[in-house]
Amino acid sequence: MQAHEGDVLRFTGRTVGTPEHHATVVEVLGRNGEPPYRVRYDDGHETEIYPGPGCVIETRTAHGAPSGHPRRDLR
Repeated sequence: MQAHEGDVLRFTGRTVGTPEHHATVVEVLGRNGEPPYRVRYDDGHETEIYPGPGCVIETRTAHGAPSGHPRRDLR
């Protein structure tokens, strides 16, 4: 999995009734875009994470808008 600052990580719920949530990558802590990532959730909370298989990366264009092409990396 590779992400860049400004990308959005979209986490899908693994059980019925668990809502999807999003976090913006504010810093890439691994090499070559690999985890861990420092992310900021919509409520302002920041944390360091290693995304799991239920995570999809939405890349951002140079202007900060979604590219329209989510990436799903399964490792």
